[in-house]
Amino acid sequence: MNPGAELKYPFDAETSGLWPITPPPRDSLHGPILYVEDVSVSFDGFRALNRLSLYIDDGELRCIIGPNGAGKTTMMDVITGKTRPDTGTVFFGPTIDLLKLDEPAIAEAGICRKFQKPSVFEKLSVFENLELAMRTDKRVWPTLFARLTGAQRDRIDEVLATIGLAEQSGFRAGALSHGQKQWLEIGMLLMQDPKVLLVDEPVAGMTHQELERTAELLLALEGKHSVVVVEHDMEFVRSIARKVTVLHEGSVLTEGSMDEVQNDPRVIQVYLGD
Repeated sequence: MNPGAELKYPFDAETSGLWPITPPPRDSLHGPILYVEDVSVSFDGFRALNRLSLYIDDGELRCIIGPNGAGKTTMMDVITGKTRPDTGTVFFGPTIDLLKLDEPAIAEAGICRKFQKPSVFEKLSVFENLELAMRTDKRVWPTLFARLTGAQRDRIDEVLATIGLAEQSGFRAGALSHGQKQWLEIGMLLMQDPKVLLVDEPVAGMTHQELERTAELLLALEGKHSVVVVEHDMEFVRSIARKVTVLHEGSVLTEGSMDEVQNDPRVIQVYLGD
């Protein structure tokens, strides 16, 4: 499968033999933490998601791939409350119905999203960015007079080590490289201690060295957080993937290891049109 090839859509999702998914029970202590079941979303007659069902395990690192228009962004929009589906259910754990929560409440519950373009406070230092992202009272008066506790400083130091920016903690964020800004934003999300982290195309525009460091960072988060990575760079996906889900026309086409999905004739057909 050539990631640089033009993406085509040679067959209809209704007749393409989409991946059969058996819904797991929503009562397991160590099973899925995110349940997306039978979700459909339409925009002006275009079906962005077509009865999508997806299950993410607690602590899992999952990669989501698929051609442009496959529904990857809409899927993340639904999970984070930005888009409301026409049909279907979305649960966080066995009891939290995400469709009943707005975006801030979903983030507060423990689901955070990193967009492709890094969004950091460039005039503040790396340390100050992490401090600002910490789960604290953000009202003006408490913020003006807040003092970090020892535990809070330890937490910032821990995140700095995780994202590989301990030596740059005093640097102004605007002076960081593109890759470092991406790591800082991931660190800002980690300060909120999310259970689920949605990461959209994290290595776009990175150098090869930055790409390798990003792979190490995401692998280090596995087990501590459920990490869902949407990415087009297939070599990067191969470097981190335990399980890959392929979306096509708003549905799951197949799931498995990177070797399994790359050798699946349906995946080859979707990407290359052979």
